[in-house]
Amino acid sequence: MTNFDDILEEAGKFGRFQKRIFALLCMASMPFAGVYVGVVFQGFTPDHWCHDPGLEQLRENCGLPLEKARRLILPLVNSSAGVLPSQCQRYDVDWNFTDLTCDNLDRDITEAQHAAWPITSCKNGWEYDYEGRESFVTEFDLVCTDAWLVDIFQAILGVGFLVGSVSIGCLADKFGRKVSFLVSNVLNALTGILVAISPNYISLVVFRALHGFGVKGGWMVAYVLITELVGVEYRRVVGVLFQMVFSCGLIVLALIAYLIPNWRWLQVAFTLPYIIFVSYYWFVPESPRWLLSQNNSSKAVEITEALAKENKKTLSKNIKTLKDDNAHSASGSFMDLIRTPNIRKYTLILSFNWFTSAVVYQGLIMRLGILGGNVYIDFLISGIVEFPAAFLILFTIERIGRRLPFATANIVSGAACLITAFIPESLLWLKTVMACIGRLGITMAFEMVVFMNTELYPTFIRNLGVSVCSTLCDIGGIVVPFLLYRLAVIWLELPLIIFGVLAVIAGGLVLLLPETKGVPLPETIDDIEYPNRNKEDTKTSHQLENLLPSDVTTNKEKVVV
Repeated sequence: MTNFDDILEEAGKFGRFQKRIFALLCMASMPFAGVYVGVVFQGFTPDHWCHDPGLEQLRENCGLPLEKARRLILPLVNSSAGVLPSQCQRYDVDWNFTDLTCDNLDRDITEAQHAAWPITSCKNGWEYDYEGRESFVTEFDLVCTDAWLVDIFQAILGVGFLVGSVSIGCLADKFGRKVSFLVSNVLNALTGILVAISPNYISLVVFRALHGFGVKGGWMVAYVLITELVGVEYRRVVGVLFQMVFSCGLIVLALIAYLIPNWRWLQVAFTLPYIIFVSYYWFVPESPRWLLSQNNSSKAVEITEALAKENKKTLSKNIKTLKDDNAHSASGSFMDLIRTPNIRKYTLILSFNWFTSAVVYQGLIMRLGILGGNVYIDFLISGIVEFPAAFLILFTIERIGRRLPFATANIVSGAACLITAFIPESLLWLKTVMACIGRLGITMAFEMVVFMNTELYPTFIRNLGVSVCSTLCDIGGIVVPFLLYRLAVIWLELPLIIFGVLAVIAGGLVLLLPETKGVPLPETIDDIEYPNRNKEDTKTSHQLENLLPSDVTTNKEKVVV
């Protein structure tokens, strides 16, 4: 019996065929970046203040500058940034029945006069300093007492991600990778347009959740499909590069958001690629591994022969005996992830790292929208900073190992966040440098938790372990908007302190995990719970082999990562 990995030895492990499919599927990461953190631009909250219709006439009559008018109608309030004009209240004054004239408006109103005026909420709406641009915040007035609705907009996406990644993952196992990818993109195209034309906030949130349902699941299926088409030794490189395209998407997002001032048209720009992805029906094949798992050997052979032909390789007669070597493997349950001490420890530590990576990574990106600088330039720089992460990973994991770079990335990111929080604004360059180091560190940690997760579990619960632990990533995405936006109201740097503490703890916990470099992938729970015993068994076996004649010695190879 010949398995698919054996055939790839003949057909090509990463030839022209796989590179073409890889290039096509990588494009799924580009619009995913816009959906994931596009709230920075779509939900941008600009400087705002209460609209006072009575003052508008007074401004026209007296030629009153905007800043002068704002000082006239807005009471001063304490905030995390100091004493500033209120964004949520104004003086309740009927300007037609005051003793103020154009002449005395030129002079500052005394505190005593202001103190005598009643204060009211922004019952006539708000004005925004947004230079001709429009976010859904400015369109639906999601400020002041309704500011938390922006948090819901992003959190509901995490809910969609959580449900969608599990549901579409199950569909991919039952109906195939290609079909699930195409169906998810039809859903993404439809719901993406519905988000863009939402007439009110309620419909916006509902369609946003449905959009998240399809986007995350489709992205994961694309990742699985490409890794199933390449040889084992290429999976890690392909996985890292697949995620690096996401970083390219961040850069493209900053440029598109700068060119498209309206959040609705920006949503359309995010959605157009998903319409194009439907055409992949004619260009992307089904996974031969999945076909073999469904006992559809004839179709798997047909695709494999096309793969070999495009790679200019010749297949042997072994292709006729192509079978799935995992068809009769045992399946695990959730209890297998927590039943034994070592696996339970791995599950808890990896779950916490998935959660921390999502919170810190997404939080640092979303924080760019509330800093008050040039959000487009800041976002562009933060996207560029991510590129060295992939190269550092590929350079270190085979030389140093997995555990130390993984732990270091978390700890460096956490330390950078803590230091950034206490750097004064006068040292803006230093604050920017430390923030970039934090982004670089958490990007490395986020990418490393993926394959570290796969290397720590035995074969029969490996996929289950990744699925369960990674759900904490989506839960982190649900939590982070509230953590960032609500705590920033108290003190702008407070979220950074939370991010820093979480990342440092995550890094420390990683040091409790074993090193997996050069270690065979575990096959059973005993390989995890009694690693030293297995090493002794291997050593004894080698000693016995050396004592036996060469013609009766059996050499068994293990997969080494």
